[in-house]
Amino acid sequence: MAATVTLEPAGRCCWDEPVRIAVRGLAPEQPVTLRASLRDEKGALFRAHARYCADTDGQLDLARAPALGGSFVGLEPMGLFWALEPEKPLLRLVKRDVQTPFAVELEVFDGHEPEGGRLLGRAVHERDFLPGVRREPVRAGRVRATLFLPPEPGPFPGIVDLFGAGGGLPEYRASLLAGKGFAVMALAYHNYEDLPKGIENVHLEYFEEAVNYLLSHPQVKGPGVGLLGISKGGELCLSMASFLKSITATVVINASVANIGGTLHYKGETLPPLGTNPSRIKATKDGVADILHVLNSPLEGPDQKSFIPVERAESAFLFLVGQDDHNWKSEFYANEASKRLQAHGKEKPQIICYPRAGHYIEPPYFPLCRASLHVLVGRPVIWGGEPRAHAMAQVDAWQQLQTFFHKHLGGEKGTIPTKL
Repeated sequence: MAATVTLEPAGRCCWDEPVRIAVRGLAPEQPVTLRASLRDEKGALFRAHARYCADTDGQLDLARAPALGGSFVGLEPMGLFWALEPEKPLLRLVKRDVQTPFAVELEVFDGHEPEGGRLLGRAVHERDFLPGVRREPVRAGRVRATLFLPPEPGPFPGIVDLFGAGGGLPEYRASLLAGKGFAVMALAYHNYEDLPKGIENVHLEYFEEAVNYLLSHPQVKGPGVGLLGISKGGELCLSMASFLKSITATVVINASVANIGGTLHYKGETLPPLGTNPSRIKATKDGVADILHVLNSPLEGPDQKSFIPVERAESAFLFLVGQDDHNWKSEFYANEASKRLQAHGKEKPQIICYPRAGHYIEPPYFPLCRASLHVLVGRPVIWGGEPRAHAMAQVDAWQQLQTFFHKHLGGEKGTIPTKL
């Protein structure tokens, strides 16, 4: 092999950290194609490629050289990661086991033909999800969760982390966030072990038990905890902040301000689910469902009973909104929550909107998932978003939520990597 692929930092690094990719040993101004490929734990292949030209010294530095075409164009040092696309459509890249890294294979080919050129060099880059943090499975009473603790001695500000209607116990966001100086508990609430299979009836007492467990942990400092949730998980965070005590800071990513999918119960109070009209489903030109207009308005008629009583909350709020979210009208919901809070004399929440970002705003460098199966709808739906804008939104949102939690929960600032 004629060329050497180097990475900085060398060896393993954390998934949410940028890495500098360079190629040495090329001919002056040699045209090359770089390809990245990654297999998830189920063996599904994700790939991206970009065409470049070496400089006059036969070197290529992705922090300085613009891509001339391929999966992206322009100066995009992390493009080979955020532009990864599944070989089979309708797949989302998810990290199922945080105890193993993702291995990304980087290859350099001669010329600008996407498949044709001779292989000049390759490297395997491992991207980690356990940044030196401690992982503790939690089986306490009914609570099914995993707690991640920073490596240094505590106590730390505590955060409960919730995902959406797919269920299970995703840990990757909690494990990465714990590396920033927080005690983060990834909490399962359905479709996991002995928990309910679905969300037809959700009891907030379960979440209260989880909050109390976290607050009683010797490595967690009170007096309150933070909440972080996306989609249905974000909506549940709004409900927790509204009904439960000890919630100090709440970050919701593309969440509804009305109760969705099933009935919410807490101490004799119930919130019915927001009504839907499946006839409002549209199909994209690819035949995938667009469900943006399926839900009724929580401002009209009996559907007003589904509106989460956010005015009861004592928490500070940060809403992170993808303005091209096609799952539901996240920007509208964030603004309605803001109006309701201010009408009741509460502090105006922080709302950050990201143009051309879709529904799944993840930690940095996860590729955009354009469409995949929606568990509640029972068929694939489009999630919205444009790859580059979505990637930029994820980098910024990750910084914003850390800053918000540090401000409202206290604690030492974790090591936040600077942008490349």
